[in-house]
Amino acid sequence: MTEGEKIIRINIEEQMKSAYIDYSMSVIVSRALPDVRDGLKPVHRRVLFGMNELGMYANRPYKKSARIVGEVLGKYHPHGDSSVYFAMVRMAQVWSLRYPMIDGQGNFGSVDGDSPAAMRYTEARMAKIAEEALADLDKNTVDFQPNFDESLNEPTVLPTKIPQLLVNGASGIAVGMATNMPPHNLTDTINATIAYINNNDIEIDELVDIIIAPDFPTGGIIYGYQGVKDAYETGRGRIVLRGKAHIENEGGREKIVVTEIPYLVNRAEMIQKTAELVNDKKIEGISNVNDESDRDGMRVVYDLKRDAMSNVVLNKLYKYTALQTSFSVNNIALVKGRPKLLNLKQLIKYFVEHRHDVVIRRTQYELDQAEKRAHILEGLIIASDNIDEVIQIIRSSSTPEEARIRLMERFELSDIQSRAIVEMRLRQLTGLEQDKLRKEYDEIMAQIEYLKSVLANVELRMEIIKDELEEVKSKFGDERRTELEPNAEEFNPEDFYADEEMVITISHLGYIKRTPLTEFRTQGRGGVGSKGSTTRDEDFLEHIIIASMHNTLLLFTEKGKCFWLKVYQIPEGTRASKGRAIQNILNIEPDDKVLAFINVKTLADKEFINNNYIILATKKGIIKKTTLEAYSRPRQNGVNAITIKDGDQLLEARLTNGSSEVMIAVRSGKAIRFNESIVRAIGRTASGVRGITLGHDNDEVIGMVCVQDENEDILVVSENGYGKRSKIDDYRVTNRGGKGVKTINVTEKTGELIAMKSVSDDNDLMIITQNGITIRLAISSISVLGRATQGVRVINLRGDDRIASVARVNAVAEEEEEVNEVAENTDTPQASTDSESADNEENNLEQE
Repeated sequence: MTEGEKIIRINIEEQMKSAYIDYSMSVIVSRALPDVRDGLKPVHRRVLFGMNELGMYANRPYKKSARIVGEVLGKYHPHGDSSVYFAMVRMAQVWSLRYPMIDGQGNFGSVDGDSPAAMRYTEARMAKIAEEALADLDKNTVDFQPNFDESLNEPTVLPTKIPQLLVNGASGIAVGMATNMPPHNLTDTINATIAYINNNDIEIDELVDIIIAPDFPTGGIIYGYQGVKDAYETGRGRIVLRGKAHIENEGGREKIVVTEIPYLVNRAEMIQKTAELVNDKKIEGISNVNDESDRDGMRVVYDLKRDAMSNVVLNKLYKYTALQTSFSVNNIALVKGRPKLLNLKQLIKYFVEHRHDVVIRRTQYELDQAEKRAHILEGLIIASDNIDEVIQIIRSSSTPEEARIRLMERFELSDIQSRAIVEMRLRQLTGLEQDKLRKEYDEIMAQIEYLKSVLANVELRMEIIKDELEEVKSKFGDERRTELEPNAEEFNPEDFYADEEMVITISHLGYIKRTPLTEFRTQGRGGVGSKGSTTRDEDFLEHIIIASMHNTLLLFTEKGKCFWLKVYQIPEGTRASKGRAIQNILNIEPDDKVLAFINVKTLADKEFINNNYIILATKKGIIKKTTLEAYSRPRQNGVNAITIKDGDQLLEARLTNGSSEVMIAVRSGKAIRFNESIVRAIGRTASGVRGITLGHDNDEVIGMVCVQDENEDILVVSENGYGKRSKIDDYRVTNRGGKGVKTINVTEKTGELIAMKSVSDDNDLMIITQNGITIRLAISSISVLGRATQGVRVINLRGDDRIASVARVNAVAEEEEEVNEVAENTDTPQASTDSESADNEENNLEQE
């Protein structure tokens, strides 16, 4: 250590804290956050001020961007040249700023994320609207501060006439905080500002009615309003943005055409991501993606396959790609040098306060200038009234200074007045010029009187602010670009659908559709049925359920998951159409399959969901009881309804009121009956308890009913088309877990048991075979027989066709159709049914 030096010991923790706080405050105040008054960060303010100093107005020629960057860099902003240039570029991009502040010429990048050309190649000048942000800067309207080397002064804020922070928004990441403010429509913003000026006590809800929602430069759609409302009320909110798309039909094939994308979305990346998802088969139904955008506008085209459903594909695009994004609003700005979270009213309030301050300072400056001019004019008028004497004094003086002093003494003039008289031109001695002096003096005095009244009257100042805002609106106001679309929280999609009864069918390969129930007409017992659906050779209809358009379906898969689906969301098809793949509607795993359904009117009734239960049954005889409330919160990816053990799968789901009697039937022809109350309600993900003991190793459960009406009968149907009704009392009540009693006499002729339903004479029975034949017949036409009999033929099956699904439907008053074919004798035993067709027997829940 050299002489005179000494070591000062400091705490490194305290030093780090102090240094980091200094750094963070510098970033917060001098770099990353905008000022609430002019809505600009220091770099943007310096760019505009530098261009103003260079005289680069909208009516002047363009200048090289490098010239502007050099001016700003050398005089005001001692950082990297790229930071200045890219800030300037963003201010010129029409897709970044709602109202660009710079008019650029050359390559300033693109919405595809292309970089702008180097600053030596591009040119720029101020946009006309930027001049409104700099208006009156020379009238002492704002404070100035020394630049980084104290050789020049720069404004601390701009005297903007535009609510810049609301109109163009802002984004920035500081230390420990960030800001992300959306842009707004200028017309709406000025209208809201004027409304605040007229009534400072205006509520945020009233302002929201005027300003409506953010207005993004790329257009698009704001989907849902809650996030917008939260942002306006609290300063924070999540706004969901969607691209604008429509469906076109060309040559019998549909295509989705996107004409607007969400704000800040890279179009090229969005298209590339979509192509990857199509290749990975996460989005199905798209055959090709083309970018057909040109100078006339954006046009991204998604060509669809012939069997694709356009609205389903569009929803997938919204879900998986940037065609739908969210904008997280965080309205943090500097208020008197401190970061503050601001709501809509506060943003307007601070802007109005700034404009008010600017108007006061401008008026005071103009008053000072007017009074100075009036003072000089008073002296000139005195000299004009005594022109001969003034000329004599000046001619007789040896120097201008002597003349000035003698004039001051003779006419009691001030130094400024006497100098003005000495410097008068001879032409001002003419009579016409003397009249002009008096006229100018009168005008100046009237102006002084007006300016004093402005300074004395706050209402007058506010009128000036409003008039200037109206002028800006008339110059630059335009229509909204971003549409607002309320979501399901605000309108009920059910209002667009009549509450009609629908037949919902699902095939073995997972194709789903809905068809109006009225398309199916009642036939007599033993009819051959009518063609109900077109399926592929290896496919057959497996499930059927009757529900109204406003109902909610709870869909249960063989792996024990539960999904939610509104009936009107199911694609409609004719009786002969095959439907739409269910994987395109629900997020079901490829190796999973929907097996059971529950149909409920609403999940919003608290009393209903807390006093009703779902009973699940698996093919190995396990049952489980859970309250409906556990399934009342729909999730897009479904929830676990039951833990399935290896080798088992979920088969049935039933809605009960807690006092029903449960009947479970197995393929070997036995059934058990016990009271629901002996099954305890357990959690949603539990495994359940044993409901019935299987007859043999290959036996399995084929159906479960929950009896709530003792007057109903038990209907059983075998796979070869035999069926019968039996009285419920024929089945004695036992404890759960037993083997049960015989419910049908299973023979080679009847085939094994395929379905069990609870029915009454008021019901119809709908049967669908593996070949897609449907028949609807009255339950009253089926005989009531003993529990151990084999039943009567309910449908004549052709060849090796077998029953795939059976459902109970409400009877309708319709004329019976003529049976055009004679039932064939099918006593010959038929081929055994594929095991899955029996395992996956369709489940229907009667409406509560």
